[in-house]
Amino acid sequence: MRFLRRKPPATLPDDWVGIVERNVAHWAVLDAAERARLADLMAAIVEGKRWEAANGFALTDEIRTVIAAQAALLILGLDYDWYRAVQAIVVHPSTVVSHEPRPGPAGTMEDGPFPLLGLADHHFGPVVIAWDEARANARHPEWGHDVVLHEFAHKLDMLDSVVNGTPPLHRREDGPAWYDVCTRELALLRAGQGWPLRDYGGTDPGEFFAVATEAFFDLPLELEAAKPELYGVLRNFYRQDPAARARRRGATAGPS
Repeated sequence: MRFLRRKPPATLPDDWVGIVERNVAHWAVLDAAERARLADLMAAIVEGKRWEAANGFALTDEIRTVIAAQAALLILGLDYDWYRAVQAIVVHPSTVVSHEPRPGPAGTMEDGPFPLLGLADHHFGPVVIAWDEARANARHPEWGHDVVLHEFAHKLDMLDSVVNGTPPLHRREDGPAWYDVCTRELALLRAGQGWPLRDYGGTDPGEFFAVATEAFFDLPLELEAAKPELYGVLRNFYRQDPAARARRRGATAGPS
């Protein structure tokens, strides 16, 4: 059943549904209730966060809508307050080159220059996004890389003021399983046994959580099959089941 086009929230453009349909592949697997929830969160993100364009770049309704949709997907099972540390979203037209040293594997530091697709600043700092990358990622979740999901996952991790790959968990008793599973999977990733996680997740626990988040949403069936315990702790944290959505979508699509 096609989602009914209700009156858009005041902070979203009149054609917000069309923008999301054309640009955000995840929209296709959401049911009507999830789409309505996504719209409310998108409107809150567009209205409640300061949006800035870098390097003379001009923000458009499409840019704000697509980035807000991806960011809203992350907290679809949580609530808007999880983005309380995000005060600004800074959008660059394309990749930024950074000359600052950055962490490398196993605690090393690597010298630049590095291409910078996104950045999540500590505490109440901004989220920086390269628009061309965000748009491509939103259209192609099969790549298993989404700069918006990645950087906003970092902001969730930073809520307890420690970037350690563990966001504030819902229950104290969830901690041991989270630690055991993520520690084991980080070691496997560093040993070359991390598929479908990207190798970059082996940099440190914070990057592991962000990369695992990308796989959880973008490659849920693959992650569930290859690493069911990791999928399970992420499902419990995000309070979403993207693999079930993907199976539901496949069942309703039928044979081609």
